[in-house]
Amino acid sequence: MFVPATGSCALKRMAEMSGLESKTGRRIALEVLNRFDVGRHDAAEILHSIIHQTEQRSQATDLVFGVIRNRFAIDMLITKVGGTPAERISKKLINILRIGTYELVFAPKTAGYAIINEAANLAGASRGETASRRAVAGKKQVGFVNAVLRNVSRSISDRTISLAGADVLRTLPQSPQAGCLFNNAILPDPKTNPADYLSKAFSLPKWLITNWLGEFTFAQTSKICFAGNRPPSVFLRPNTLKISAKSLAARFTVDGIEFELDPTGKMLKLKSHQPVFKLSGFDEGLFFVQDPTSAGAVQILAPKPGWTVIDLCAAPGGKTVQMAQLMNNTGRIIATDIDPERLQKVGQNCKRLEITIVELIPYERLAQVIAEIGRCDAILLDVPCSNTGVLARRPEARLRITPEAVARLARTQLQLLEKAAKMISTGSKICYSTCSILRQENSEVVKQFLSDSSNFSLDSENLTLPSPAAPESFDHDGGYTAILRKI
Repeated sequence: MFVPATGSCALKRMAEMSGLESKTGRRIALEVLNRFDVGRHDAAEILHSIIHQTEQRSQATDLVFGVIRNRFAIDMLITKVGGTPAERISKKLINILRIGTYELVFAPKTAGYAIINEAANLAGASRGETASRRAVAGKKQVGFVNAVLRNVSRSISDRTISLAGADVLRTLPQSPQAGCLFNNAILPDPKTNPADYLSKAFSLPKWLITNWLGEFTFAQTSKICFAGNRPPSVFLRPNTLKISAKSLAARFTVDGIEFELDPTGKMLKLKSHQPVFKLSGFDEGLFFVQDPTSAGAVQILAPKPGWTVIDLCAAPGGKTVQMAQLMNNTGRIIATDIDPERLQKVGQNCKRLEITIVELIPYERLAQVIAEIGRCDAILLDVPCSNTGVLARRPEARLRITPEAVARLARTQLQLLEKAAKMISTGSKICYSTCSILRQENSEVVKQFLSDSSNFSLDSENLTLPSPAAPESFDHDGGYTAILRKI
């Protein structure tokens, strides 16, 4: 997740000129969480708009997305050990308690007393009331927040321990290696109720866990859960029309930008905490952001120089520009999207990277354009989905996803696939991809399509499960890709 940054000295000068002080990271996080709308999944957008008001950008970002990722577990703790049902707490205070509880459990390097004191300060900062009423209300709020968070703090035996050999009933996982140990059992027994355990430990809907356990082992499902709760790494793919991964790595080394090359040697995992658009080479179009799993879909399609490709759900354009590079910027890519504003982002990416073969076509004009070009070699269909493979990057998805929503998405995905099928000729291919790991949106959609379309065959399909970082590998998202050929 990238947000604009301002140097600390510049930020102080801006604050002095405006008569305002820089806000704390916790204050910014609270403002974002109070304004956040699950239905609009706009936490990143809100954070982006106000992050310049603080020097503590990393903390603000971690608090916003950490609270969203772990909200079910946090509310459980506020209720179970904090002493007050979370659903009964006013909107004014619940996010203060969520931030404080998150830090006590998931940020063990921060002193507990500092966490509680800052939460009390946030609770006392009431607005829109008379001085006398503010004083009375403030004292009550401060006292309440203090009491709940001190209860949470006292319930913790050790804020960070190794998971190896830990009491699973008393330990809330923080990462694949560590967890927070409580005095008493807070989680169900994974041996007798694995779905309930994973649901509560990782703040994921129980029906979703049950779905995964029906297809994968407990160990695989646990790994998926850890991956969905990780702070995701940022991967940069070099713009091979301008620079190789080796040369980009050399430039970053000279400029003091910390990174690691991925095992393929084709992508760079960013270790520096600078915003991407501030990195050396960004304005020159030397690289773009893309997760390895997302890149895998285009690699499986393997478009060739001179091809004509239709990208039906192109925004924001990562796969579009990757195709253009594999095509050596020769041929033609027709890029469209039902959202015209998001489609413009594709154009912005292409302009920065100096890609010239991509034509942005409004969705309403697509049929006319297809009739004019006559034949295309492939269609990339990266469909809207539940985001179950990218929960680390879209943490809010866990708060709104339902079985009914997945069923609706599957119907839409099949409809889009059927539309794509009418746009291509014999011998051409459709690359159907999702960032979901649910069978209902992936293999079942493809199976239904093939059942209804005898003139198509399945060339290949690939499911990648999301993974947390491990000593022997990098973290990555999950996703699905199928190549369908018209015969």
